[in-house]
Amino acid sequence: MIIIPVTIALIFVLLYATFRSALDAGLVLLSVPFSMAGGLMALYFRGIHKSVSAAVGFISLFGVAVMSGLLYISEIRRRRRDSSVSLREAVILGAQSQFLPMLILILVAMLGMIPAAVALDIGSDIQRHLTTVSIGGLMSTLGLTSLALPAVHWLATAMGRKPEQYDDHSDH
Repeated sequence: MIIIPVTIALIFVLLYATFRSALDAGLVLLSVPFSMAGGLMALYFRGIHKSVSAAVGFISLFGVAVMSGLLYISEIRRRRRDSSVSLREAVILGAQSQFLPMLILILVAMLGMIPAAVALDIGSDIQRHLTTVSIGGLMSTLGLTSLALPAVHWLATAMGRKPEQYDDHSDH
């Protein structure tokens, strides 16, 4: 109850220091509930109760989720530095360019955890909770961060801009 909110607050502070933007830091942190949803669903479907090892799994999962969100937002920001690229183009191209690397990263991480998630040996109860959270959260991170984060970024940025700030009409 204390460690996870403190962890999220520290991550927000670091993201804000990196981007100097509360909006971008918040958008990156949006990947945390995306990953949490998958972790909670995986625990539910496997019939596993929340535990300390599951909480550790969530904390490590948040790191991967934040990293994936950070890569998406950084790429979109990088593309926006080019004044000839509209907000819409930057979001689409940024999401497209980050999808394959994120897919590979998450698939390799999930494949590495499967043996621990299905193990039944002595002591496997602890690792099963942690890896179940991680695998479920990684799956939802891949899907939701890849699809929803770019869309939410576009909406949040477009809504926060004044009409005269648009560089073309395709952003509407």
